[in-house]
Amino acid sequence: MLRTDNDPTPAPASRWLKSTEWLAAHLRDGDVAVVDASYPMVGQKRDTEAEYLKEHIPGAAFFAIDAVADHSTELPHMLPGPKLFGDAAGALGIADTDTIVIYDSLGFYSAPRVWWTFRIFGAKNVYILDGGLPRWKAENRPVESGQTKRQPRAFKAEMNVGAVAMLADVRMVLTNASAQVVDARSAERFAGKAPEPRPGLRSGHMPGAFNVPFGRLLENGNLTSRVRIEAAFKDAGVDLDKPIITSCGSGMTAAILSFALDAIGRPPQALYDGSWTEWGARPDTPVERD
Repeated sequence: MLRTDNDPTPAPASRWLKSTEWLAAHLRDGDVAVVDASYPMVGQKRDTEAEYLKEHIPGAAFFAIDAVADHSTELPHMLPGPKLFGDAAGALGIADTDTIVIYDSLGFYSAPRVWWTFRIFGAKNVYILDGGLPRWKAENRPVESGQTKRQPRAFKAEMNVGAVAMLADVRMVLTNASAQVVDARSAERFAGKAPEPRPGLRSGHMPGAFNVPFGRLLENGNLTSRVRIEAAFKDAGVDLDKPIITSCGSGMTAAILSFALDAIGRPPQALYDGSWTEWGARPDTPVERD
C-alpha cells in the first residue's frame, strides 16, 4: 500500500504486512490461503485450537505449531523436515504458490514464527495480517466457527537450511564475532534476574549476545514504525550493518526480531531454532549474568 499526499493512511511498516481491507477484498480468491497461527504466550493456559474452532476468519486453516514440528527432539516446536512440512501444509489446502496470509489472536506474536517457517520451506508470497484477529474483529468483519475444509493442495517444500542457525553455528559466531546474536527475551530474563519459565534452564544469556526484548518492537500489539525498530536495535548496541542471528526462549519471538529487521532492510542471517531452551539446558554452553 502506497501513501499519497491525499491519503492519511500510513504505509505499513513492512512489505510483508497485508491490511484487513486487502484481505476482506480477496478472502474468496482461489489462490489466497488464510492461516490462523495462534499460540499461547509462555505461561498462558489457553487452547488456541479450541479458540479457533469457536471463531476464526472465514476460510482460515489452523496451523498447529507444536504438531507440525520435529518430534525426534524434546525441544519445543523445532522445524520439521521438508516432507513433513510439505505434507502438512498441503493437507491444509495450501500450495507453495499461494498468497498466504497469516494471523494470530494476539495481533502480532506467533504469526511471525509461522511466516518465517513458510518462507524457510520455499513459499514466496507469505504475509502477516496487519493487526491480526483483534483488528479484524474490531472492524466488525465476519468470523466463522468450526473446522475449515479446503481441498488438499501440493506444497513443494524445499528447506533453506542456511537461514536456520544450529548450536554449532551460534558457538562459532560468538567465538569469532562473525555475526551478532540478538536475544528477544525480556531484559530481566536476559540479565538472569528473572527465572526461566521452562524448568531446567539456567538464567542469563550467551556471552556477547545483545538484548532487544520483542515488546520494544510492538505498539498497541502491532509492529511499530521503522524508525522505532531501528532505534530499538541501535539502543541495544547492535550494529545493523553486520550479520545478525536472532534468538529467544524457544524460537518463537526470535521471528518477531527477524520480521522487524527485514522491515528496516536488514534481514537477519539466520534464526537460532533451539534458542535458550537448548542453550540454557546444556552443561557445556557458557552463560553470563548481569
